[in-house]
Amino acid sequence: MRTVFFGTPQLAVPSLAAVARRHEVAAVVCQPDRPQGRSGKPVPPPTKVWAEEHGIPVVQPSKLNDGEFEAWLRAQNPGLCVLAAYGRMLKQAILDVPPHGFLNMHPSLLPLYRGPSPIQSAILNGDTETGVTIMRITLEMDSGDILSQERVSILPEDNSESLTDRLAELGGEMLAEGVSLVEGGQAIFTPQDHARATYCRLFEKRDGRIDWAKPAAALHNLVRAANPWPGAQCLFRGEVCRIHQSLPVRCDTAAAPGTVVQVEKDRAVVATGEGGLAVLVFQAPGKRALPMQDYLRGHAIDVGERFESIP
Repeated sequence: MRTVFFGTPQLAVPSLAAVARRHEVAAVVCQPDRPQGRSGKPVPPPTKVWAEEHGIPVVQPSKLNDGEFEAWLRAQNPGLCVLAAYGRMLKQAILDVPPHGFLNMHPSLLPLYRGPSPIQSAILNGDTETGVTIMRITLEMDSGDILSQERVSILPEDNSESLTDRLAELGGEMLAEGVSLVEGGQAIFTPQDHARATYCRLFEKRDGRIDWAKPAAALHNLVRAANPWPGAQCLFRGEVCRIHQSLPVRCDTAAAPGTVVQVEKDRAVVATGEGGLAVLVFQAPGKRALPMQDYLRGHAIDVGERFESIP
């Protein structure tokens, strides 16, 4: 089946690759190149890089709903459009272009975690299970009928990066199979139970800030959810640092939250609102992230020192 693929970040690349292996991808639609890093040099989205490497035309519209993009999409003559993390809402005129509509890969067990940050939200909430849903796109965010759904365990050691990688690979295969089902007239869609719907908002840099008054288990989930971006952030010796790996531990102490209560060769244990948080991978200001045992070889951390929350 002839398709047009909509997607932007690395999460979408396995879906693009899987669909392209089994179907015709006439073009890839992604967001414009964005400035990144200290240089501010525009960087192409991962889907653009993959598409150009494989000879697939790329379109990066700044406007979607002015009629020009709709005319372009009609000219591609797609039987079905597929989408994975495109990052922009589509109006009905666009959704109506392909005869079979739009098929979307969403990395959650819909109707749970409708919205832009389902992976980080599931980890942040301490969930032990999530999954991938293939569904139709409608005007209401992530509310379309479901074609298929697969469950995935969230492992204790998972962070946003590792879980994203697993869900992206699974989602790609599911999306490609979904296109095949639609093409063969075998697709059966089931309405979502809207009464069970939950929502998540965009995960932002400020969401990585550590509040040491919270329980250690919650802070550990924050560290996992914020890895690799934006990193769980706090102040140490008056400067912003990041914690990239941690472990909640029992900690019977009357020390104030944020106080270093124990230092071992591979960790520094910090008091929290409930229990202790063992810091295992630490990034000092302006430095790269290091296992705590490597950091401690060159930098002493003393019991009684304070990690502070960012105001």
